[in-house]
Amino acid sequence: MSRTGARRRAAAGPARVRGPFPVLLALLTLVTAATATACATEHGRSDIVVTTNILGDITREIVGDQAEVTVLMKPNADPHSFGLSAVQAAQLERAGLVVHNGLGLEENVLRHVAAARASGVATFAAGEAADPLTFRTADDGGPGGEAGQPDPHFWTDPDRVRKAVGLIADQVIEHVDGVDADAIRANAARYTGELTDLTAWMEKSFGRVPEDRRALVTNHHVFGYLAERFGLRVIGAVIPSGTTLASPSSSDLRSLTEAMEQAGVRTVFADSSQPRRLAEVLRTELGGRVRVVALHSESLTAEGGGADTYLRMMRANTTAMTGGLTGD
Repeated sequence: MSRTGARRRAAAGPARVRGPFPVLLALLTLVTAATATACATEHGRSDIVVTTNILGDITREIVGDQAEVTVLMKPNADPHSFGLSAVQAAQLERAGLVVHNGLGLEENVLRHVAAARASGVATFAAGEAADPLTFRTADDGGPGGEAGQPDPHFWTDPDRVRKAVGLIADQVIEHVDGVDADAIRANAARYTGELTDLTAWMEKSFGRVPEDRRALVTNHHVFGYLAERFGLRVIGAVIPSGTTLASPSSSDLRSLTEAMEQAGVRTVFADSSQPRRLAEVLRTELGGRVRVVALHSESLTAEGGGADTYLRMMRANTTAMTGGLTGD
């Protein structure tokens, strides 16, 4: 071909290809575009979103490799006060299932859960389904606090967690596309067995605490379920409330120190996610004779932190509590 002919061909545009190739090319283009769109959508969507890290660990044990589980609350955070970024709030509204505690625990997150529910997302409040207790007044034999209000800290009783496991498994099977129901049930059954073993071990551990030393004082009211299940008495809390967002008055502290003196209690259990300042006040009030023991009661630690799963958290807390109560 002459240079002139080549220039004319270039000016006229690319040569038309005859036969089936244009059709195939068009189909390939459509498939590639559709695949890219699907991948982008899937990449930005979590099948299951869980608010707190304790429930997140439990849910992951149930789900296994059947679906993606995104946990919103970071390790060592306070469930009463943690908030969400705009990205996390959007994740809730794209989820196939949202698992949350409920009962007012995630105080800054519940409006986002409600928004997700309003947009058609399935939501499950594990605490509300776990036969919740209510806070009792001192006149009712309880430690005080918001009388009549539901106690959200159900996970301190492993029997209630065992009940929640079955219910979460049902929710996953019903609302999350593509999961193998048999695999979910098998995971739930395995984990239920581990929870049964945990309960037996805790019963044996707390059984070694003498009756006259079974009184608990905590930084806020978090162990009502554990106390009921294992025969302990919660005589008071530095913060006389079920939430860490409340503050004690001078009369609250005075009443607590009087109750501690009367019960002969010298140990305060403070959550590791909260500063111990309020518990340290009691050392001053009681002449420096108070021992402060840190627990992981409302949040898991980061990996390797000693309480990075629910099972390890409960075993670590039980060991710390029995040691604190017996003076070991």
